[in-house]
Amino acid sequence: MKKSKLTKVLTMALAAVLAFAMLALTACGGSDNGGGAAPAGSGSAAPAGGEIVIGATGPLTGDASSYGISVQQGAQLAVDEINAAGGVGGYTLKFSMKDDKAAAADASTGYDLLYDEGMVISIGSVTSGSCVAFGQKAAQDGLFFITPSASSADVVATGDTAFRVCFGDPDQGTLAADELTGKFTKIGCIYDTSDPYSNGIFAAFDEAMKAKGVEYEVRTFDADNKKDFSSQVEALKDCEVIFCPFYYTEASLVARACAAKELDNIVLFGCDGFDGLAPILDENVKNPISQITPFDAEASDDNVKSFVEAYEAKYGATPDQFAADGYDAIYVIAAIFEKAGVPAELDIATVGELATSTITDPSFSYEGVTGSMTWDATGACTKVPIIKEIN
Repeated sequence: MKKSKLTKVLTMALAAVLAFAMLALTACGGSDNGGGAAPAGSGSAAPAGGEIVIGATGPLTGDASSYGISVQQGAQLAVDEINAAGGVGGYTLKFSMKDDKAAAADASTGYDLLYDEGMVISIGSVTSGSCVAFGQKAAQDGLFFITPSASSADVVATGDTAFRVCFGDPDQGTLAADELTGKFTKIGCIYDTSDPYSNGIFAAFDEAMKAKGVEYEVRTFDADNKKDFSSQVEALKDCEVIFCPFYYTEASLVARACAAKELDNIVLFGCDGFDGLAPILDENVKNPISQITPFDAEASDDNVKSFVEAYEAKYGATPDQFAADGYDAIYVIAAIFEKAGVPAELDIATVGELATSTITDPSFSYEGVTGSMTWDATGACTKVPIIKEIN
């Protein structure tokens, strides 16, 4: 459970007593190299040479576990690399991630556990619904977080210390409208009315399509009706392209429904939620499939090649966009500390203020494996997307 204000006061008082006792021991000839760093959370200060605890939650089990595991692995690789190079400001990084099963209640519980572990900065949660719950708690404490992948506009609206590495849902919806209207005349869309991620992208897509004066066909599904997409595909069988702003599990079922009806010529177009789709596509699926993404593992950029090689060596798999965003999120945190320094008082509120002012400074930017990034006070990340073919 998260500590109450009274508990925090008592903890700080006890810390003061212990600090006085340590001074007395030193004055009397006691050891001056101590017994390790003080805990870094709950307002306590950690001496140089200690740990900076970076917290996160994400789905490590369940239908969305591909996303959470990818973020976890990408983030841990970055932490390992940074620590091997000497850490930041004399501190090593410690990364801790709790399984939230893509559920808001579990993300809230995970936040409390991380708080008690000494988290002072975070990469938030992986999925949007979870990250809103995480962000609401972060706002109360002044915790800075930069989510790799929670793209809903509601996430960065939770507080002044909420940021993201990924594109926002409105960005992807607007980009999809521009991309599809430039190539197709018969456009369809399927979206999940029960999911914030899908709803957010669709809302921006619909607004952009209306602004362009372009008509298109829409079908929906929800959390209780997402196992069979035959009816939706049948209704959109005359479309040249179907926009699918949802996750890879449901996207694979849409693709299978197209294959079953021999509608192989329909293009399926998705967003960053399509990461994880390629490995589970049925061999009968012949449809062209593309997605909006900030990351291409086959890019020739030196930093991307180095990341891919290191990831494959550590995990035996090619990284997807979620792994790349997790990797970049950790390096952004390291870059913040490198630019601003690690504060003497390594507590949540102090770190939150420092990180927020640093990342929103016009002079701050980061060149990552997912592109060149800058941020403003809204918490949104500005970077250029790419369209990647996956089938």
